Amino acid sequence: MALVAALRRLSHASLGFYSWRAAAATPTFGAWITGQRSFTVGSQPLRSDKVTVHFINRDGDKITVKGSPGESLLDVVINEDLDIDGFGACEGTLACSTCHLIFEDDVFKKLGRITDEEMDMLDLAYGLTDTSRLGCQVCLSKSLDGLVAKVPESVADARQSQDG
Repeated sequence: MALVAALRRLSHASLGFYSWRAAAATPTFGAWITGQRSFTVGSQPLRSDKVTVHFINRDGDKITVKGSPGESLLDVVINEDLDIDGFGACEGTLACSTCHLIFEDDVFKKLGRITDEEMDMLDLAYGLTDTSRLGCQVCLSKSLDGLVAKVPESVADARQSQDG
């Protein structure tokens, strides 16, 4: 019985020491019980992992923007408020082909697999090439940094042909 009482006193004494140290380090509940400290760095800026994208517009102008990995090329055009007439009319729902883009061969090989749904929409696009993709289906990654995407000279909105 004396051993149990001694262990309790010892645990309370060390718990009090840890609770004082933890309370000084972090205001979170539970840290004072475990004696854990928070080592967060609040003023450090996050590293920029932006991906550079070059769009060649219909008039031949080169537009350079930066997007975040995981964003689609359509998201980049919308977020950067780029002036590309009619681009992405269906907002990425695979119901039109207005975000049709043409890529260089080496970039096209890095873009990943084309789904059947995307192929169906591409079949309706004007100016289709072997390296055509829909911008709403191409997501940025660091390996695509510096990619060049050419906007075709004309646009076909597949929603118009479906609706008559």
